[in-house]
Amino acid sequence: MRIVFAGTPDFAVPSLRAAAARGEVVAVYTQPDRPAGRGRELQASPVKLEALKRGIPVLQPETLKSELSRDALRALEPDLMVVVAYGQLLPQKILDIPKYGCWNVHASLLPRWRGAAPIQRAIEAGDRETGVCLMQMEKGLDTGPVLLSQKLAIGENETGGELHDRLSELGAQTLADGLGLLRAGIRPVAKPQPETGATYAHKLEKGEAKLDWTQSAQRLADKVRAFQPWPVAEAEVAGERLRIHAAVALPLAHQAAPGTLLVAGRDGIDIACGEGALRIRTLQREGGKAITAADYLNARRDLRAGA
Repeated sequence: MRIVFAGTPDFAVPSLRAAAARGEVVAVYTQPDRPAGRGRELQASPVKLEALKRGIPVLQPETLKSELSRDALRALEPDLMVVVAYGQLLPQKILDIPKYGCWNVHASLLPRWRGAAPIQRAIEAGDRETGVCLMQMEKGLDTGPVLLSQKLAIGENETGGELHDRLSELGAQTLADGLGLLRAGIRPVAKPQPETGATYAHKLEKGEAKLDWTQSAQRLADKVRAFQPWPVAEAEVAGERLRIHAAVALPLAHQAAPGTLLVAGRDGIDIACGEGALRIRTLQREGGKAITAADYLNARRDLRAGA
């Protein structure tokens, strides 16, 4: 088969490897190089770096809506286009070019968590299960019929970064299964998504990182996990702005106002929430690095003494 792959971030790299395992990827589409880092130097995407390492031609159009973009794709004579976190919506005229259309690897059990941030939104919502879907793409956002899917349990303390890595590998495995069927002359059966249960996973925003102590401790603990490693939860703790890297919810009954420091010790810093308490275990001060609560209290003995 002649496969064209479209993807950009780290999440898509294992899927590119799976698609390229038999040397069938004739071209890779990825987002244009963007400024990054302190020097704001142009940086290639992880997918571009992987493609160049494999000697696969790379295309980086700003848009796929032009006639020029459509002509370039037609010239590749693709049997299939595989799309994984590409970062652009594909117009119908692009979807119609490959012989078998376009497949998308999506990190949720559709129709739950359509959209840009399904991994983090699943953790933030307290979901206990997620997975990946191999979907036949159509014009709507993540609305196409599902070809294959695999479920995955979310660990009790699993972070967004950890779940991202596991789903990235599971997505590649699911894609490999689908490609194996297609190579054998078997087209996976496209099953329409259920009419009910659709939710939308909005893109993560930096402003969401601030914790609201009036919410329940469990809700805040789920946010801390979801927002690790980015944007990282933030909160006001004992008069200081801190980034919260790890925390757990305590089913603790109390009469304190939300945001009150309850206990500070080696096991963590317990903050009163609207329901229960949040025990902060790993945190980061302004301009510092992530440290344990015990190390933080060594510098804030006033908190330990007052606990």
